[in-house]
Amino acid sequence: MSNSKNRVFVDVHVIQSLPPSCVNRDDTGSPKTAIYGGVRRARVSSQAWKHAMREMFNERFDESELSERTKKIVEKVAEQIRRLHGIGEDEAMVAAEKIINKAEVKTSNSEAKALFFMSNKQAENLAHMALLDPLPGKKEVQEALNVGAGVDIALFGRMVADDPALNTDASAQVAHALSTHKVENEYDYYTAMDDRKPEDTAGAGMIGTIEFNSSTLYRYATVAAHDLANNLGDANAAAVAVREFLRAFALSMPTGKQNTFANGTPPYAVMVALRRDQPVNLVGAFETPVKTGEGGYQKASTDALAKYAGLVYDNFFSAPEYAFVAGIGEELIELGDAMEFSELLIQTEDMVRNLLQEDEVRS
Repeated sequence: MSNSKNRVFVDVHVIQSLPPSCVNRDDTGSPKTAIYGGVRRARVSSQAWKHAMREMFNERFDESELSERTKKIVEKVAEQIRRLHGIGEDEAMVAAEKIINKAEVKTSNSEAKALFFMSNKQAENLAHMALLDPLPGKKEVQEALNVGAGVDIALFGRMVADDPALNTDASAQVAHALSTHKVENEYDYYTAMDDRKPEDTAGAGMIGTIEFNSSTLYRYATVAAHDLANNLGDANAAAVAVREFLRAFALSMPTGKQNTFANGTPPYAVMVALRRDQPVNLVGAFETPVKTGEGGYQKASTDALAKYAGLVYDNFFSAPEYAFVAGIGEELIELGDAMEFSELLIQTEDMVRNLLQEDEVRS
């Protein structure tokens, strides 16, 4: 992240309860878990939630502002070449592969050897130079591949093993979601009947088990808005991207076993904190597992978060310059200005824009 004094970190903290579900599985099909505070917790990986967020981005951003992570980048650039130059498919594929190879991105059989994150604008940049004779040099082509990063690349970064010059540093960090309490996985034994099986025949057509758990999660992410503005080249675009990042982080849901469990729940509580010093993850509130009380895990977890945040602010880091809270309960109202979630998004966007523009003037 930037060493500049003009820094704007946007932390988001979410408490969310999931009913019986298996939104993120390991290699054996079991819900992912982790040991924290000496006990097993439910876990949802950051990769799973970031994928869900990118899916929601498709609903909120224009296609031109987004990217694709794919091995089929030759096909992607060839589509732009055909659109711009009106040549045939085979000729476009050959030209696309040549210009991509000029950037030192390795391909085989018209596909990249590894997944490559490319925005639609970057594909268009390559298409504009793909039919030049002679072709531009490596440096110029790589510059074209670094200009016009999509919102998703600007947020989540791009790592290219072939050449670090094509890397983009992520401006966002997403933590693995952890249950605030101890969790034990359970098993659902199910049977399925054959609709054409004679009525006097005993037994099911299929039997099996699905492993699941239920949990109240603490979820945390942070955006270095100043780095995001650098990646996008515009403070206003960065403020909009922060707003949509917050929306997607709070409201998206990984889709593992969604049809089986219908586990699309809203958050119980959301807190957004704008800081100038550094991001502050408050997961330590749950190092001692929460015990369920009269209000269940949601209320007890949000109470624990509020208490721990106050202790952290008193002993280690100052309170955030601005904080906004939204949710069903009132446990976080002493930590920030309480409002509806839609208003929280607007207030955060406006504040990020103002802070970034003030920093631009000072610098």
